[in-house]
Amino acid sequence: MPKMKTKRAWAKRVKATGSGKLKRNHAYTGHMAAHKTHKQKVGLRKSALVSKSDVKRVKLLIQG
Repeated sequence: MPKMKTKRAWAKRVKATGSGKLKRNHAYTGHMAAHKTHKQKVGLRKSALVSKSDVKRVKLLIQG
């Protein structure tokens, strides 16, 4: 059986931290910024961790 290919779209969006957790950026930052509050935009700038329930699935996608 051939090797599984890494899903490049996910590999570009997710980085591993030093402790092995997965870091991601927030969605909803691309456009329509005028309709969002300043507080909302500041919060969306910060990175977040991939939720515990999704970690197993995302690791499979990026390890290939």
